[in-house]
Amino acid sequence: MHINPETGLIDEAEYIASPNCDVRPTNVAINLLIIHNISLPPGKFGGPYISQLFTNQLNPDEHPFFLEIKDLRVSSHLLIQRNGDIIQYVPLDKRAWHAGISEFDGKPQCNDYSIGIELEGTDDLPYEAIQYQQLAAVTQSIMQRHPAISLDKICGHCHIAPGRKTDPGAAFDWEHYKALLCESR
Repeated sequence: MHINPETGLIDEAEYIASPNCDVRPTNVAINLLIIHNISLPPGKFGGPYISQLFTNQLNPDEHPFFLEIKDLRVSSHLLIQRNGDIIQYVPLDKRAWHAGISEFDGKPQCNDYSIGIELEGTDDLPYEAIQYQQLAAVTQSIMQRHPAISLDKICGHCHIAPGRKTDPGAAFDWEHYKALLCESR
């Protein structure tokens, strides 16, 4: 995969701009990759709802759960759908609003120095093989562009917000994902 150095966009991804982002603090290196999961409504896959959430266009009348999240202003850099398609919402060099209250290695505010990737899924349903393949490919590209991200600087939302977040969940196969990363090196 190719990341355009001028735009911070991945050429192979569909780009849907999210307003839920801003400029990173100056002199902060991107050195963390955070894996998340999302499904909207919970446990349901497909449809426009994730993109609508990340672009503040989610209609709260379409599902009872949407009433609970109607005021959220969140985003992620990337979403890898169940079929392997990638949607990018925020250029990699900008700060997406994906981590919330978080800390990694004693350093708070992970949004400042991380890239967030959402997998369409849930904590307890297996992810698709194509999602792992795409995740490994995009991770390799990100690591080449941002060499401060090493294997030990890849974590789940559950690791930076324990007790508050559980994703990507028990269904995420960390060993398989890291083996794919090592194969492609």
